[in-house]
Amino acid sequence: MAKNALQAQLLKAGLVDSKKAKKLSKQSQHAKRTGDASNIETKKALAEAQAKKIEKDQKLNQEKQQILEQKTLHANIIQMIKQHQIKETVTGTENDVSYQFVDQSKIKKIHVTQKLYDQIVAGHVVIARLEEGYALLPRPLADRIDAKLEGFIVVSNDKSDTELDDDDPYAAYVIPDDLMW
Repeated sequence: MAKNALQAQLLKAGLVDSKKAKKLSKQSQHAKRTGDASNIETKKALAEAQAKKIEKDQKLNQEKQQILEQKTLHANIIQMIKQHQIKETVTGTENDVSYQFVDQSKIKKIHVTQKLYDQIVAGHVVIARLEEGYALLPRPLADRIDAKLEGFIVVSNDKSDTELDDDDPYAAYVIPDDLMW
């Protein structure tokens, strides 16, 4: 008598006789009891699959940890900017000066006092991106932020960044940084 449905179907179809079916079932039972080589191979394959799964899980955990660290660093930098931003910006008074700069190929404008304007031009104050707007930061803090994570500093008028080429035909014609648009 057949032990499973497939053996029963094969017997009914006449593809396998009852002697062969009994022999095959006895062989499979014997292999199960004695732990044949096929059983050892399946154990090895199972162990390899588990090792691969553990390695894959560790890799995913590392990626998640890196993403979490990036988010934490980003939040810390935003908090630093909010805490240390210069709040002397003015809006709509007679003494304000508009400072225009380029951010992601768009011209932006902020209104500041003349003193802040001079500090921005001199490079002592830096304009940083803060969520939807901009913040003014002291130069040392901006350098620390830029060292940790780039992308926050929008305007940094550093005199050492402008290196002149020896072959530049327009080197004698200096363009002032404080040019009003």
